[in-house]
Amino acid sequence: MSSLLDDKLANLPTRPGVYQHKDASGKVLYVGKAKNLRSRVRSYFQESRPRDGRIQALVKKIADVEVIVTDTEAEALILENNLIKKLKPRYNVNLRDDKTYPYICIKNERFPRVFPTRRVQKDGSLYFGPYTDVKSMRLLLDAIRSIFQLRTCSLHLAPEPIAAGKYQVCLQYHIQKCKGPCVGYQTEADYDRTIEQIKKLLQGKTSELIERLEADMRAQAAAMHFEEAARLRDQVQALRTYSEKQKIVSPDFLDRDLFALAIDREEDVACGVLFKVREGKIIGRQHKYLRRLEGRSDAELMQSFLEDHYTETTFFPEEVHLAFETANPEPLEEVLRAERGKKVPIKVPQRGDKADLMRMVEANARLLLDEWKLQKARREEGRIPHAVRQLQEALRLPRLPRRIECFDISHLGGTGTVASCVVFEDGKPRKRDYRTYKIRSVDEGKPDDFQSMREVVERRYRRVREENGPWPDLVVIDGGKGQLSSAVDALERAGIAGAFPVIGLAKRLEEVFLPGDPSPHHLSRDNAALHLLQRVRDEAHRFAVTFQRKQRQKKTLQSELTEIPGVGEKTARKLLSTFGSVRRVREADPDALAEVVGPATARRIADYYAGHGG
Repeated sequence: MSSLLDDKLANLPTRPGVYQHKDASGKVLYVGKAKNLRSRVRSYFQESRPRDGRIQALVKKIADVEVIVTDTEAEALILENNLIKKLKPRYNVNLRDDKTYPYICIKNERFPRVFPTRRVQKDGSLYFGPYTDVKSMRLLLDAIRSIFQLRTCSLHLAPEPIAAGKYQVCLQYHIQKCKGPCVGYQTEADYDRTIEQIKKLLQGKTSELIERLEADMRAQAAAMHFEEAARLRDQVQALRTYSEKQKIVSPDFLDRDLFALAIDREEDVACGVLFKVREGKIIGRQHKYLRRLEGRSDAELMQSFLEDHYTETTFFPEEVHLAFETANPEPLEEVLRAERGKKVPIKVPQRGDKADLMRMVEANARLLLDEWKLQKARREEGRIPHAVRQLQEALRLPRLPRRIECFDISHLGGTGTVASCVVFEDGKPRKRDYRTYKIRSVDEGKPDDFQSMREVVERRYRRVREENGPWPDLVVIDGGKGQLSSAVDALERAGIAGAFPVIGLAKRLEEVFLPGDPSPHHLSRDNAALHLLQRVRDEAHRFAVTFQRKQRQKKTLQSELTEIPGVGEKTARKLLSTFGSVRRVREADPDALAEVVGPATARRIADYYAGHGG
């Protein structure tokens, strides 16, 4: 870490705000928000703090940190979302906007036009959507055009050309689809009242709009303007017909947004679905796909989906319903309260009609995700990556290595020996087939990588034989001749020697070893086959180290913190999450402990370490 970065970390404020991690070239890697910038940003650089692979890769690249202080966490939320959309940092969740789906635009101009568009421009125009169901959007536009008399031309309707008589009415006026604002037959105030009614309709406020039009109809009839009253009557009838086609899902007629997520960790994709319920009726559905999920919990993904929507939308409902809890709802609740003018409850329905409705939203999310995966599979069907073909050629393998399995051993000074097996199909990780193993045949404190490899390979392929597959096309052993020989010996003992090719990949010189061949094989540094082998080997190493670290942490929890009276595993995890290590818990000030676990438990911890020479 550079001295400049050290100085910045030492002088971070404790206020809310947004932070940007940058690399040596100044490129923004990650944007995040924090209630306390100092504690949040510094936590990335605590060696004892557990990290997933994504965070480890990020921290290695951080050369600079820039922070922006805000007054509240809600302001930080909005700023964070705007920066993510603008900068598109590599390590943030990638939400693919539905830019390919159409919106309904109310143009920012005199006598505004209403039309569908796929381009959202920041020109002051209003956009409603996106509409993932294009058919329903067209039906809505048809309803608007049949109920309201709007212009469809693109004439520049400034006061001067209208007054000068520059324009003439067109066919739309003669068939009573337009009131002729181009020649002054309709005033701007009257046209704007119509636009306000259309906004109500697009927001799903059909009941309110019908009531207003009925009041206008009665007023026109009382004034004996029967032609205008008849026109309003026809509008009301058309609106009632449109409203009756919408499905009523809530008898209390509240405005709600319903959010659900379907998540596929193996494909590294999630589908977020929003159902818009206005006046108790479903008026629309939209969805987005989230990528770069690694290291983020389901609750964090739900939070990203919500924040992305509510920092973009112009409508805020009376209630928000979720399929499951979000990670940190307080900043979002503050944003909703500020926009709505009162508290907007965020709920997770557990029973009754509302829970049934949420299950329907979840089913839609799963359906859309399945459709995405099906389309992806069709695109990739029969498409074998170049690296896989090159690997077959480089190693002269009998068949394409479409399924590669790789083994790695990990321990810390000979203790806690574990192994990993990772699987790649067509050059990509297949994480649901990953496996970890605790090594049983090696004595604690006496490391033996050869015996550990022998044990894990034999256990793995005895199990595969019992379950009749799936069998690998290639097995990669992380190590040189010794580890490779141990793996071959294990396959012979399991009775499946020669069933598939096995190679060893030594780290230092990236040498490839083949069974029975004492000389290593060298692949060109720019060879795609070598790059594929390195990715597989590095993933096996990462997975093994992560498992070994979790086991060590679990052992630490059980062997020290959980021995303290009144401290269970949940409290121990909370302490470790806050302080980073058992040593720091032991050295922590009693007041700092009390902030995390309360005064009573803090006293027990202090007394325990005082009695044990802490």
